[in-house]
Amino acid sequence: MRREHDPLGEFNVPVDAYYGVQAARARENFPISGLGPHPAFVRATVMVKKAAAMANAGTGRLPKSKADAIIAAADEVLAGKHLAHFVVDVFQAGAGTSHNMNSNEVLANRAIELLGGQRGDYSIVHPNDDVNMAQSTNDVIPTSMKIAMLEVLVGLQESLAHMRAALEAKAHEFDTILKPGRTHMQDAVPIRLGQEFAAYALTIKRASERLARASDAIKELNIGATAVGTGLNAEPEYITAVVQNLRKLTGFDMRGAESLVQATQSMGGVAEFSSAIRGLAIDLNKIANDLRLMSSGPFSGFGEIVL
Repeated sequence: MRREHDPLGEFNVPVDAYYGVQAARARENFPISGLGPHPAFVRATVMVKKAAAMANAGTGRLPKSKADAIIAAADEVLAGKHLAHFVVDVFQAGAGTSHNMNSNEVLANRAIELLGGQRGDYSIVHPNDDVNMAQSTNDVIPTSMKIAMLEVLVGLQESLAHMRAALEAKAHEFDTILKPGRTHMQDAVPIRLGQEFAAYALTIKRASERLARASDAIKELNIGATAVGTGLNAEPEYITAVVQNLRKLTGFDMRGAESLVQATQSMGGVAEFSSAIRGLAIDLNKIANDLRLMSSGPFSGFGEIVL
């Protein structure tokens, strides 16, 4: 063990850990689910830290040697290294402060090593003063959440495109098959099986389009807002640069908030995106239930399709 200290006093940290005292305390305080942060959320937070180090170096506030070491440490995490050191339970109090500090400590301790020091020697690179420079949990965590959602959305949209294509192919294949239509589980008028599958394909297309529209709301970032949206302790040049850096690092067409105060107060964009996800889930559930009923049997059920 190594001994680290914070305003609460000294605390034991495993000697080989890249995380530090704040994450170690949080690990003890929040033994809730045993689930760690989603990998996309870790990557997103580390990208924010890298973008911030680049911006702070650009303003001259962060010495280049420290910035280069933090950026190199971030690149290692983004390449898949050190992920086991992000240890705070996903269910935690404090609006993500513990995850933010966990990220700061991992990058600081790895940067310290890259500069020739020993883990825990924060006189070389400090988790708060250097890695978290010009930042607050209140702008880092919402920004990281949005980047993570956009990253996961890429894979989801690809899956929806494959699903839509498969449904369209089946719609063509089944276009001549006549079957009973049903309302409220009662026989209604005839319908072609291909028509039903074509409708499923269109449902997926429209759900995908809703997700794309809703994703625009989470491309507005409050990074640079710091604690309450006023940008206290962040230079105006930094606020502009950190957003530009994130655009380059992520490849997403993100933008700074029209009002940092409003963007820090409101998570309306996330709620809008969540609503689109929920709409997709409802559509998928309906399609799955239809297929389940049509495949029921083989003797006493509908027995119309074989899954």
